[in-house]
Amino acid sequence: MVKWNDHAQMDQSATFTSLIDNFVAEGINFEANKSRCLPFLLLIFILQTIFFEDSRAAYFRSDEKYFPSQVSIAKTITVASSGQANFRKIQDAIDVIPSGNNEWIRIKVSPGVYFEKVNIPIEKPYIFLEGHGAEATIIKWGDHSETNQSATFTSSADNFVAKDISFQNSYNMPLYPTPPIKPAAAATIYGDKSAFYSCGFVGLQDTLWDVSGRHYFSHCYIEGAVDFICGDGQSFYENCHIKVNGRLLPSGAWGGYITAQKRSSPSDHSGFVFHGGLVVGSGKFFLGRAWGPYSRVIFQGTRFDIDVMPEGWDAWRQPVGNLVYVEQGCSGKGSDVRKRVEWSKHSLNESEMQLYSRAYFIQDTWLATQPGRYD
Repeated sequence: MVKWNDHAQMDQSATFTSLIDNFVAEGINFEANKSRCLPFLLLIFILQTIFFEDSRAAYFRSDEKYFPSQVSIAKTITVASSGQANFRKIQDAIDVIPSGNNEWIRIKVSPGVYFEKVNIPIEKPYIFLEGHGAEATIIKWGDHSETNQSATFTSSADNFVAKDISFQNSYNMPLYPTPPIKPAAAATIYGDKSAFYSCGFVGLQDTLWDVSGRHYFSHCYIEGAVDFICGDGQSFYENCHIKVNGRLLPSGAWGGYITAQKRSSPSDHSGFVFHGGLVVGSGKFFLGRAWGPYSRVIFQGTRFDIDVMPEGWDAWRQPVGNLVYVEQGCSGKGSDVRKRVEWSKHSLNESEMQLYSRAYFIQDTWLATQPGRYD
């Protein structure tokens, strides 16, 4: 029997080979039964390709047209776990790029699950990491400790682009029988001018540590339960799909937090702006809590198909007069703001709208100088 489940597409590529692997895992001798199995396998593969649409796949296959960037690529390095490429591991490909590189180098990663911790050091900018789809190309590890040490993927360099690839931390997934929840980041982003297109970020606590710098996320999938979009980044999330995974919290847990933004002063330019997109999942959640005394999070035109705690936001012992929490033009069952904390905002004037636009908030002209972008 061939089995499919909710996480199948994030755990392995939807390829013909993976279908055969499922048969073998079920104890079916494929070689001995090739004549009978092959037509059935082909039928399953075709039907899956045409008809299988979960909410993540819908976002990864968005209807935005992709316009190839005019930015030139100086070199392409290939990676495949099969060995039919320049390297088997992604880190090995990064290691051969010279320090101080000033030309765009693409690392093209074949479908598969790559079990490794990957680090792009600060002295290696202009790397374009490209997979074959966020459901097909996955970097996965299960480290856990402090947030700044646990990430499956870390990028410290400026001018970094990732497209069609997923980053997963499997430590808390599923939670039991593992120990209590610990910080286990899927990705940590330090560098300025970092962009992510149709990427996946999967974890439970501190999934995406958006540390510092200007960052852009377009049509990405982000999953977690506790502070799973956190940090002091100056970031714009456009048409992203956020899944709050309350079913992985311990029994009796009363809720979790989507964001934990760490803006530290009025002169700090950081904040998280979510433009459009969708929030789904299970359990009741706060939209965010204040990691820093001037925490700033804005949702514009987002659909909340989830139960949001009536208060919406948690000051987390910070002075409420300095916090900037906004829900502007949102919809869905979680968008009722009548019982929100009184210090949150539910509308913006024209000048405020401009302040939180992509062009202004992250000074987005740098996106046109990078490969892999959506227009």
